[in-house]
Amino acid sequence: MRRLRLPILLLCTALLASLPQGTAAADGPAPPAAGPRPLDQVIPAPASVRPGGDPYTIGGRTVIRVPAGSAEARRVGSYLAGLLRPSTGHPLPLTTRPGADGIRLRLGGPEELGEEGYRLHASPRSVEIRARTASGLFHGVQTLRQLLPARVEARRKQPGPWRVAGGTVTDVPRYAYRGAMLDVARHFFTVEQVKRYIDQLALYKINTLHLHLTDDQGWRIAIDSWPRLATHGGSTEVGGGPGGHYTKDDYREIVRHAAARHMTVVPEIDMPGHTNAALASYPELNCDGVAPPLYTGIEVGFSSLCVPLETTYDFVDDVVREIAELTPGPYLHIGGDEAHRTGEEDYARFMERAQRIVAEHGKTVVGWHQITGAEPAEGAIAQYWGTAGREEGVAEAARNGTRLILSPADRAYLDMKYDETTPLGLSWAGHVEVRQSYDWDPGAHIEGVPGDAVLGVEAPLWTETVENGDHIEFMAFPRLPGIAELGWSPASAHDWEDYRTRLAAQGPRWELMGIDYWRSPQVPWTD
Repeated sequence: MRRLRLPILLLCTALLASLPQGTAAADGPAPPAAGPRPLDQVIPAPASVRPGGDPYTIGGRTVIRVPAGSAEARRVGSYLAGLLRPSTGHPLPLTTRPGADGIRLRLGGPEELGEEGYRLHASPRSVEIRARTASGLFHGVQTLRQLLPARVEARRKQPGPWRVAGGTVTDVPRYAYRGAMLDVARHFFTVEQVKRYIDQLALYKINTLHLHLTDDQGWRIAIDSWPRLATHGGSTEVGGGPGGHYTKDDYREIVRHAAARHMTVVPEIDMPGHTNAALASYPELNCDGVAPPLYTGIEVGFSSLCVPLETTYDFVDDVVREIAELTPGPYLHIGGDEAHRTGEEDYARFMERAQRIVAEHGKTVVGWHQITGAEPAEGAIAQYWGTAGREEGVAEAARNGTRLILSPADRAYLDMKYDETTPLGLSWAGHVEVRQSYDWDPGAHIEGVPGDAVLGVEAPLWTETVENGDHIEFMAFPRLPGIAELGWSPASAHDWEDYRTRLAAQGPRWELMGIDYWRSPQVPWTD
């Protein structure tokens, strides 16, 4: 699926970079530089844009001014400098000295900016990003990044100019939770592959990485009190490959990298179903005391922890305790879907105890929306993955205080095929092209659910057919930015015709980032 035109594009940009600025690649004068990108031509669409005034130009004397006394804000400044230095060729030193020029990152501002909002103001003298928190500054940096030419993503010097349109962007997210899920259980992905995905998600203001760490095909996290979960349960994957698992230090590195991108990690330990890897590792977790063989297929619903056994809850407590100790974020996902081998009463009994264990270890429980068929604990969050949008049990739970994350499979599942020609993915929820993944409203998607019950959105990527980093990118892009926009931008900003134009402009940026993406015929890509 890797396209031949990508190396050609990179070669051309490299040749251009070797020319002095202002020199044409052929005889004759250089063509006039294009104007700066309009302030509203970014993804997600900003909440408010007020264009006006002349642009700001990043040059050799530009400095990045960061507030004194804030290590987090300084890290955002260092991140910005790391993005801009290779392509611009400018030194862009960081300084805490006050000044009215350069790129200024400032903490403070009106309360309505909240925890993640920012205000970006560009004038001929400076670009100022103001936010109440370092997270807001970081999101403002992503907007600044997209306002610059796509070649800013290159890792070697490119021709300028580097201009930012004049005016003001004031931006706050619609939803507090804007997530992407990566299934590392069906196929295992290395720490570096996960970190690369985190970096790509950050560009679109995603703030949550949900890691599906366990399933029938593999257990991917080391648990000291039950070591065979990883060494045996993690020793294979779909199709019979070698699998793999994360050591605790590996997992800490993923959490650290996500935090540096202002992203919270939500670990998922799926139970009581989707547990064959655990059952194969320890016979005592099975009602008959016999461990089943490891599993490398893709069928679901055949496994279950033994609900009557007290050993089951010792296991759950140990696993949850160790995962909670590794995870600074507030959430722990316990799955709960497709437990077809668990009777209704047993399911309710198991979920009551499992949710209590999560709470005892200081975490807020998240589960797939099937947990609403039991009794969701106070404060529990249900993740909706259905396709009907008319599940009364989910709506009733929402009306009674259970918050929802929206991930409808026929809209948000990144593993669904784009169309019948897509070489990867499944199609049980239908084909999900770019427009279908974008053209819906999370706040009104499920009948009977009050709008304020929706915590946010998430784009899951299941990996039955996804085996490597190129596959991740091909299935996520170009659909992932649309889900990100649904989570961030006000509902009034959602417009397919406008969005598809903005999305097309992301293509050259992805190519310079080395992202292999689906060239959907619904999007007017520019070559």
